[in-house]
Amino acid sequence: MFCDGCGAAVQAGQAFCSQCGKQIVGTVSFSRQMRGRVQGHIHLLGILWLAFSAFNAVGGLVLFVVANTLLAHLHEMGAPPQVPTGFLQPLVSTLAIIILAKSACGFIAGWGILHRESWGRITVLVLAFISLFHIPFGTAIGVYSLWVLLPAQSEQEYNNLVEATAAKVA
Repeated sequence: MFCDGCGAAVQAGQAFCSQCGKQIVGTVSFSRQMRGRVQGHIHLLGILWLAFSAFNAVGGLVLFVVANTLLAHLHEMGAPPQVPTGFLQPLVSTLAIIILAKSACGFIAGWGILHRESWGRITVLVLAFISLFHIPFGTAIGVYSLWVLLPAQSEQEYNNLVEATAAKVA
């Protein structure tokens, strides 16, 4: 409870403010509880991870299709025989599989953070560090994720959200 004149803390039942001396008339209002950084950004963060993972999945699928159609038959399409193409198809296929695995992890992390799972915060933080190298969108979502979830206060607030969600379900 706070004085409406100077903003100083006031105890219940107090007739005058101890700081400014203003008479307290009527009920003393409680200050509205502020939403924390995690609570304000968690929904957007989950949606961004799902969208970013969808774009990665599309890119990984396209790369996989190109590797197994175009690059597998490069010599048949008229590539000179002295061009070494035998390593391209396995290399691009492996990169596509890595990108698809990263996008699957992103979908899991986005779902976990939206449903306030206890493991969601750590998963998003790990993927955020990895995504910092994926310029420009991965860097942006990585920095945003680190800004929201990395500080110690964010860990405590996220744990409180997980507990509150678990209490609603139970």
